[in-house]
Amino acid sequence: MTHTWDPALYRHHDDHRARPFLDLVARVGAEAPREVVDLGCGPGHLTGLLAERWPAARVRASDASPDMVAAARENGVDAELADVRDFAPGRETDVVVSNAVLHWVPEHRDLLARWAAALPDGGWLAIQVPGNEVSPSHTIARDLLASPEWSGLVPEGLPAYGVGTPEEYARLLAGARPGAHVDCWETTYLHPLTGDDPVGHWIAGSTLRPVRGVLDDAAWDRLRAELAPRLRAAYPPDDAGVTWFGFRRVFAVLGAR
Repeated sequence: MTHTWDPALYRHHDDHRARPFLDLVARVGAEAPREVVDLGCGPGHLTGLLAERWPAARVRASDASPDMVAAARENGVDAELADVRDFAPGRETDVVVSNAVLHWVPEHRDLLARWAAALPDGGWLAIQVPGNEVSPSHTIARDLLASPEWSGLVPEGLPAYGVGTPEEYARLLAGARPGAHVDCWETTYLHPLTGDDPVGHWIAGSTLRPVRGVLDDAAWDRLRAELAPRLRAAYPPDDAGVTWFGFRRVFAVLGAR
């Protein structure tokens, strides 16, 4: 299934999507890293924060989407087109950050173990992955795509991320790098959204992007129209017109004690 990414749509909820990144990087204790790598940099709007945090470091950024790489370059980030599966820490890679990327990679546990073991002494690895697979926003979309009307158009349906628990990632990282400091947790962010179809707009820019890649414009508009009333019923707005959208995220940080 081809992932089609729309940088503008993704950045529509920029403030909400930036907060987990900031919470993640805040737990990285590196003081003077030589190289900082942003895996899955998206449009590059957050990569600049890494350069601000560590101005003396060489900052590398990459993404698997040509559209995102192009957007990042327009934002002044020298991003490269690359798959996270092909990444390996170098001898001077002191910080590796991957924000909201690895849930797209079924074998991401193997990648984490490999990266953790390959980091130089004193290196840090920090990841964040959405953990909303069983929320109404995802189950409603998954059930609709599995219906006879849609299963023929989208045979793979909505990808199952297979995101683990904080404890699972803690055990994995501790086992891959014995003696290192491991910090894993989860947070459910409650986002106040507005508009006629706020949750649909949110997942259109993230969760549904692989689906968008296999649908023409007419089918995509029809899918959005069918999802909208179902999502409104699951996430009704309050009296002020605000839809409160809960989004769970899982964090894992490995570094020096």
